[in-house]
Parts: sequence; C-alpha cells; structure tokens
Amino acid sequence: MVRQLHPEPGRTHTGGSTDGRDTMRIPMRLALKLPKPSAKLAPNRRLVRRLAFATVLVVAAALAVVQLSESPKVRVTAYFPRTVGIYPGSDVRVLGIPIGEVKKITPQGARVRVELEYDAQYKVPEEAKAAIINSSVVSDRYVQLLPVHRGGPVLKSGAVIPEERTAVPVELDRVFDSLRMTADALGPQGANKDGSLSRLLAVGADNLQGQGAQLHQTVEDLSQAVTTLSDGRQDLFGTVRNLQVFTAALAADDADVRSFNDSLAKVAEQLAGERQDLAAAIKHLAAALADVSEFVKQNKKDLTADVKGLANVTNVLVTQRAALQELLEVAPAGLSNLQNAYNPSSGTLDTRSNPEQLHDPAELLCSLLKTTGEKTDCRDLKTLFDSLPKLPAADPLTGAALPVAATGSMDKTLGGILEART
Repeated sequence: MVRQLHPEPGRTHTGGSTDGRDTMRIPMRLALKLPKPSAKLAPNRRLVRRLAFATVLVVAAALAVVQLSESPKVRVTAYFPRTVGIYPGSDVRVLGIPIGEVKKITPQGARVRVELEYDAQYKVPEEAKAAIINSSVVSDRYVQLLPVHRGGPVLKSGAVIPEERTAVPVELDRVFDSLRMTADALGPQGANKDGSLSRLLAVGADNLQGQGAQLHQTVEDLSQAVTTLSDGRQDLFGTVRNLQVFTAALAADDADVRSFNDSLAKVAEQLAGERQDLAAAIKHLAAALADVSEFVKQNKKDLTADVKGLANVTNVLVTQRAALQELLEVAPAGLSNLQNAYNPSSGTLDTRSNPEQLHDPAELLCSLLKTTGEKTDCRDLKTLFDSLPKLPAADPLTGAALPVAATGSMDKTLGGILEART
C-alpha cells in the first residue's frame, strides 16, 4: 500500500482563526494505491490460518502442562501477637529456603491471623512452630517453619498453628526503650543520684586492680565446674526426675504424709517427755549388753554345742512334722476322753477295750524307728513278723484275737470273774 500526497487543484485548506486574520491555504490531494487482488494470495491466507491455529494449540498445550505440573498447595493459618515487617507476599521458609509465601494478614483484636501457603512437596511436622525472622535490622522479614520434618505426621491444609507455638522478634524500639530505661535507672536521676554508682565503680576498680590473674583463675575454675556439671548432666537430670517423681508421690499422698508427720511429732513429744527414763534405760541396756557379750565369750564352746544340739532337735521336728500335726489335732480329744474316763470315786479309768483297733506291731516298730531320722527299711521287720505263727481265730492284719462276737458265742462271766445269771 502506497500513500502519496499531491496538491489538488481547485481545492484549498484553510487554517487559522476565523477572526479575519490571515489564513494559510494548503492545496492537498490524497492518493492511495492498493495492490490488485491476485489469485496467489489464497494459498498464503490458508497457510497463515494454519499457522495461527497451530500457535493456539501450542499455547494451550503449554498452559495445560504448566497447570498440571504445578504441585498442590498447603494452606495453613498461624496466629501471631504482632506482624511487624510481614506483608502479603512475604516468604515462608524452612531452614532459610523459600517454600511458599504469605497470602493474607488479618488483625483480630490482640492477635493477627496470617494465612500461609507453600508447596505440598515440602513436608512440615504436624506440631510445627512458626516464627517471624529478620535477617538484618532494615530488611523485610519472613516466616520460618520449624523444626525440620524427620518423619511422622505432617501439617495438612487447613491446619492452625496457635499463638502458643508462634514467636516474634523483639522490636528495635523496645530495645532502645530498655536501654534508655537502664540508663535512666543508673544515671543522675536514678542509682547515681548521690554518686553511689560512681563510688561503687571506683571501689571495684581499686579492689580488682592487680587481681587479674586470680580473677582469671577463678573464671577457669568456674568453667571447669560448669564442664563437670555438663558431663554429668544425664545423672543430674536423672536425679532431678527422681526427685520430681518423689515429690509427686508425696503430693499425691499429702493427707497420709501429714498424718505421718503428726504422729511422728507426737512420738517425738512423748520421747522428749520421757527422755530421762529413756536415757536410764539405754544406760542399763548398755550394761546388760556388756554382760551378755562377756557371757558369750566365756561360754562360746557350750553355746556352740547347744546350738548344734538344737539343730538336731529341729531336724527331728521337721522329720516328724506330720506326726506332730496329727498329735496337735488328736491330743485335745484324747485328753478330753481321758478326763471323761477318770472315775474320781474309785480312782480308776473306766474304759472299754477295742481289740479290733489295735495297730500292727510291725508298723508300730517301723514308725518308731523312723523317728530316729535314719533311713529305715521295714521289709526285714515285715519278713520277721510274717514268719511268726498265726494265732487261731486272729485278725490277719493285726494278729490280734477276734472279739467274741466273731466266734458266735459270748462269755458273760468274763472268764469267771462275774457270776453267771440265768
């Protein structure tokens, strides 16, 4: 396309004001020369359209790849007492490495709500803390998440970090205020109002003059003491933990401890009231113990023999433990029966014999032999008693004569002692 400017005859351009002053007349002619349409332009247009369509496809694919390649985000909320130097867009870091940014800051009364967002590929512990860090005095601050994740649950999207787990740095103006207050307290209007601080410094300088070596040695000794405590910190901490457990147990049993203290106080009071008698008793006890010690020294051999004999007696008691147990169970009934059998008018024991309950002589002798504590084989006794002739009409177990009822007749005269009656 070509543009040409030619003066056009017969036409003028009037410029200037309309108040009758001189005007400038510029004859102009505008001519536009356009290329004539050609049949060769049709393929070029189709090529341009194809290129444009391909470009759109490439851009769309690139946007899709970027969108899909973006890792999901984790958005958490943290509450700080103040957020000086923190703004939307400030970094969120772990170990000083940026992993996200601050999205929103909202004041809420005495605290500030801060919404943080970081890539989900970075894992943060579930009980993480958040702190506002400033790398220098005048630079922007950032939010640091700590500690580093070393395994376990992670902080999920929507989690809240309470104010108890957040920290903010001390502001510079507060540091200056503290220094100013310290200077005022130590200045002419404070501790040095009467020159006391000046005198203290002067006296301290006089006393420490020439004591540098001793002061240095003191610091070294203190350092060694602290090092010793540090080396034994495990035992020290263990002692503190044990004391804590002990005091916790005392606190749990406070009522019992108070009762014990009251009882102990009463005992102490009673002993204090009887201290003279107690002192006399202890004095006599000391004399008695001296006599006992002398007696033991003089009769050492006899006491040794008595102890050995007592050991033998106790051995017999242990061996006959079952018999003693039976004796303790049967003896009361036997003594009661003996009392009932005694006839005081005739001075006799009125009893009725029961031959069927006699013990086997072999068993009786065997039991007596066992009381000696020796290992006894009763088979010889059994052989001996088995070789004896059997009594007629005798019990095969005991060898005793059977009662009269067993023979089928009864002797009412008891062998002629009583008079027979018809």
